[in-house]
Amino acid sequence: MEKILYVQTSGPDTPERLYAPFILGATAVSMGVEAAIFFMIKGVMVVKQGEAEQVRVGAFPPLVEAMQQALDVGVKIYICEQSTQLLGIPRGEFIPEGVIAGGATLNDLALEADAVLTF
Repeated sequence: MEKILYVQTSGPDTPERLYAPFILGATAVSMGVEAAIFFMIKGVMVVKQGEAEQVRVGAFPPLVEAMQQALDVGVKIYICEQSTQLLGIPRGEFIPEGVIAGGATLNDLALEADAVLTF
């Protein structure tokens, strides 16, 4: 099966960049492609519990709806452990579907992916 990896480095301070990995990830799964999103740097803020409910851009629905649609179809969520430490966010503050992972996991995901996109 083909695999695609989305790397989300942008945070809530650039809300227009937050929808793409969820929408594209759900689309990839509907095309028969395995999709994962790795959140790092400010991107980890997006997967803090309650954060996606606060993000809405223009006529788009709240970000939490795009996130839930992606999760419902099987998009995998990874949260960079080093970024959580850098920003001082305890592990328990993230969505339960997210897997806390280190740099080696990101490298493995990128090496195994057929394509990698960064937001």
